[in-house]
Amino acid sequence: EAGEIHSRLLDHRPVIQGEIRYFIKEFEEKRGLRELRVLENMKNTIFETNEHILPKCEQAMHDNLHETFKRCKQVASYFSCCTSLKSNADKLRAGDEKRVAQWETFMKDQESKRAEVDEEHRKAMQRLKEQYAHMEKELAKYVSF
Repeated sequence: EAGEIHSRLLDHRPVIQGEIRYFIKEFEEKRGLRELRVLENMKNTIFETNEHILPKCEQAMHDNLHETFKRCKQVASYFSCCTSLKSNADKLRAGDEKRVAQWETFMKDQESKRAEVDEEHRKAMQRLKEQYAHMEKELAKYVSF
């Protein structure tokens, strides 16, 4: 009789374990939804950029560069007798080739940076998985109470 009274008044482990389980469940659900929303927003932004913005930018750049190049050719043909213009056109072409080479280098750098970011993200996700696995093991120790 005294042991039963003592356990009902002073032994709160079953209640505390239930509260702990409820807290963990709520925390994981809310955090998971928040991370899911962030990832979904990032996916939508990337999709929008890849499908709409990037093609528009490329087209505008191509159109403007093509028009500029065409005008330069017209000017060069108009002043073909002047050797200084010819040397300037050669310099412009060399500059264009240099910019094209720089652009290609830039794009290669961006690709390698993207690969680094992807690898870093993969490692971070692995660390999070390991951390949650460790946390579950730690919680499993307390469930036996």
